[in-house]
Amino acid sequence: MSWMHIFFALVLLPAIGVGMIRILRGPTAADRMMTAQLFGTCGVAILLLLSAGMGNPVLLDIALVFSLLAALATMTFIRRTWRGSGKKKHEYPLQ
Repeated sequence: MSWMHIFFALVLLPAIGVGMIRILRGPTAADRMMTAQLFGTCGVAILLLLSAGMGNPVLLDIALVFSLLAALATMTFIRRTWRGSGKKKHEYPLQ
């Protein structure tokens, strides 16, 4: 069963390579952010598959940290990029 987990982790690896092209050519910041989300999702999936395939529980903790960082990066991007229309700067209390 462990060879199957490692095989699927290797299947996900080209998605990161294709995503690197989108980071370099992405016409907008939103395209680049979606690719960063792809990196986070594929990275977590690869770590989870490798954890199950190799029987290494430490990779589960690393996958959890990566997923939290990916969510934080997305919220930061949205907060810095898209502002509500018609809202004034002083209406954002955390700035």
